Amino acid sequence: MQPCQQPNKPRSLRWLAPFFCRASFHQRITATIVFSAVATLFGLAWLAAAGKFDIGWWLGTCGLKQKYGLPCPTCGMTTSVLAFSQGKIFESFYIQPAAALLCCVLVVIAFLALFTAVFGLYLVFIKRFFTEIKIKHIVLALIVIIAAGWAVTLARALAA
Repeated sequence: MQPCQQPNKPRSLRWLAPFFCRASFHQRITATIVFSAVATLFGLAWLAAAGKFDIGWWLGTCGLKQKYGLPCPTCGMTTSVLAFSQGKIFESFYIQPAAALLCCVLVVIAFLALFTAVFGLYLVFIKRFFTEIKIKHIVLALIVIIAAGWAVTLARALAA
């Protein structure tokens, strides 16, 4: 019997049983690592946006844009992430909608990971999500999101 199905829970918490299970030690450690990774990513983006280090030195310039004058599928993503990390969320969506959407997804993932790490409660729908959804579906969704963001960026570049 899973911990969330045990009948000896206090009456006041029984209504939570369909939504939460007690997280195992491994799940709590994984959640801590996931939260730390996402927080570090946004922290580094915030430092780069504040001018503490030059992120362009590591990433370089877009070769497709230099050669053909058209943006590549990931053009504007760095700028969008930097704007998002500064709290300029609407500006981030304007710059590159795909990157802003992925940043929003990362924020939700970080919140859920922090919740699991701190309170030791694991949301049942997350387990159900990862058993029903395969990695190829997640990769396909990422490709569609990036392609849609590229379409917006490309349309904006061609209109200018």
